[in-house]
Amino acid sequence: MRVTLLGSVLALALSGCAGGAGTPAGAHTVEAPAPPPARAPVVLFLGDSYTAGYRDVEAEQTYAGVLSRKLGWQPVIGGYPGTGFLAEGKIGKNFGRLFADQLRWRPAPDLVLIVGGHNDALRDPAPAALDAAVHGLLDDVRTTWPGVSLVVIGPIWGGTPPDRALAVRDTVRDAAAAGAVPFVDPLAEEWFTGDVSDGTGNAPAYIGRDEAHPTADGHAYLADRVAASLTALGVQNPGD
Repeated sequence: MRVTLLGSVLALALSGCAGGAGTPAGAHTVEAPAPPPARAPVVLFLGDSYTAGYRDVEAEQTYAGVLSRKLGWQPVIGGYPGTGFLAEGKIGKNFGRLFADQLRWRPAPDLVLIVGGHNDALRDPAPAALDAAVHGLLDDVRTTWPGVSLVVIGPIWGGTPPDRALAVRDTVRDAAAAGAVPFVDPLAEEWFTGDVSDGTGNAPAYIGRDEAHPTADGHAYLADRVAASLTALGVQNPGD
């Protein structure tokens, strides 16, 4: 009797699943799971202290971290304070060497941003040497990951730039143009203006007491400027 009753219950359940009877009144339906989120674009940054951090400002607190959180990127932030296309900082490595050590061995990203030139301007390099360094780095990136989206952002200055910064900007810009690499020009676009000590321009609002490095507000502002530039270039959503 017990077996017969159990068989009847199973048969009824199976016939209900098999078709047409619909969901019994009061029964709960199970919703299909939501599709998994799209893969976050992988963006590699290579830069100096503006990008990689400085003293008590960690890399994730710079504009690179702020921008990545804002746009849903998966960032890999390379570089080191005091470095540049030629400048080697305290570690004896320029951008070319840092790219080889920190980034080149990684899988192909969706976008590479090379940001710098400030520390090269402090050393007033020979234009020919700087040109060769920029060309060498861009060639290395493209040889490593053929077809990767690549953007160069020129020197960033914490206020009105001196002539030596403009000269470095010109060389980096021309080298990028020769390699058909999009170039963003913070100096021409006057991202930071004036002087902290004089209280002029927007520098007092965004640059710290050292008159060089952005504050937290400065990095948030810088992230917005970079985002706007990438939008203008059509590369804000790499990987699409």
